[in-house]
Amino acid sequence: MPFGPVHLWARVGAARAGRAEGRSVARSGAGKRARRSGAQPGLDVRIWGIRKRNTQKASYDVRWKVAGGVFSEQFRTKALADNYRSKLMRAAREGEEFDTETGLPDSMTEKKASSTWYAFALRYLAMKWPHAAPNTRDAINESLTSVTMALFHDRPGRPSDEEIRRALRNWAFVLPSPDARDDVPEEVRNILHWVAKASRPLADLAEPATTRAVLDSFKLRLDGKASAAETVRRKRRTFVNAVNYAVDLGEFRENPVTAVRWQKPKVSGEVDPRVVANPEQARSLLVAVSYVSGYKRSRGRRLVGLFAAMYFGGFRPAEVVGLAESDLVLPATGWGSALLHRTRPTAGKLWTDSGETHDDRGLKNRPAEDVRRVPIPPQLVAALREHLDTFGTADDGRLFFSEKGAVVPSSTYFRVWQEARFLALPPAVAASPLAARPYDLRHSALSTWLNAGVDPTEVAERAGNSVEVLLSRYAKCIDGRQEVANNRIEKLLSEYE
Repeated sequence: MPFGPVHLWARVGAARAGRAEGRSVARSGAGKRARRSGAQPGLDVRIWGIRKRNTQKASYDVRWKVAGGVFSEQFRTKALADNYRSKLMRAAREGEEFDTETGLPDSMTEKKASSTWYAFALRYLAMKWPHAAPNTRDAINESLTSVTMALFHDRPGRPSDEEIRRALRNWAFVLPSPDARDDVPEEVRNILHWVAKASRPLADLAEPATTRAVLDSFKLRLDGKASAAETVRRKRRTFVNAVNYAVDLGEFRENPVTAVRWQKPKVSGEVDPRVVANPEQARSLLVAVSYVSGYKRSRGRRLVGLFAAMYFGGFRPAEVVGLAESDLVLPATGWGSALLHRTRPTAGKLWTDSGETHDDRGLKNRPAEDVRRVPIPPQLVAALREHLDTFGTADDGRLFFSEKGAVVPSSTYFRVWQEARFLALPPAVAASPLAARPYDLRHSALSTWLNAGVDPTEVAERAGNSVEVLLSRYAKCIDGRQEVANNRIEKLLSEYE
């Protein structure tokens, strides 16, 4: 039985039905069979003839119906409308299934390539890399590698985990990308090709179980032991930030990582009081440094001033390494000063723009051109004057440098420090955490100042920290101050008795 106009235009009313008279209605044979057999709705298709709209700008409508839903497209000319309708008719005659959401057959649906996690990660890296510090680049690389390793399909020809991880760390997640380089080994290209094919779709992160599995993978090291809490939190932070970028790109409506109920490991921000050396221990350690020799007899002597700056000045290692003679005021007697504005943190050649091991940048957590003036006690003034008299400076004015004039590597002064500890400390103390790292000299300095009663605001200013961070980090290292405070309160109250 043919469909009358009322049936065709029931949804738009009888008035439109009159205007639709004479327009053709095409039904696919597949549509007839679908209605008779109760098959899938995508084969129930009806296509109407072209309708002209008499508006200010004439347009032509193509209307069709899929499983009860009406769809339409407008065109400026009848030829364009007729061409579009012909494509619909051809798809209907050939039995193609029409999508009930878009109303289009597969042949006319614009195929959107499903982005894989790996493809997205490369895009995220390209966005973050130019503005990130070298050590931040390293952390992003490590985090993206961990997530990528957790998001693979089972695919034949999988390389070993070690090979995949090495290819990701050393090539894939480093700019310039492997596609823009000619020096990438062929075996690395083959591994990255497998990674690109085996990587799961980014959309899989919408499944809570998948996201939780990725987060859980952060908790284990390669040897199967538990990862450090700070490492887990750093990787999760990068993961969340990356998926936030996916939200910005329209891949997700909201971040699926933050929606997962997952217990983050607790990280203690407080300094362990066991690492803090008292003034007597610190002096013994500095003397012991001068006795560290080896095949280069001056190996330890060249670094006495470096360690002294960490203890007496509270400098960070990267600040001391970048210290230049022009930054210092070293009087013959009394207090001097240092104007800090440059740091040389160890990063790695892969991460720095210069290709050098050490980055060259401003102060930590400060604007690039910021400076910090630090008073330095007579003990440090004397140590630095002696160092300059003995070794001079590097070509660029730096106080501390290798035999060849290069920046002192962190591995070098760490080895010297370990040898000095065993020279200066009894075996039982040397086996303890006391001053286990050069950075612990800075912890010892700030703890000493606070215990001496120096105002926390002044200590924070000299150390380059905020007062809040200072007090929260060194709360457990302040000894005897409660008794001092009690005596002051008691004295004040007694005056009014």
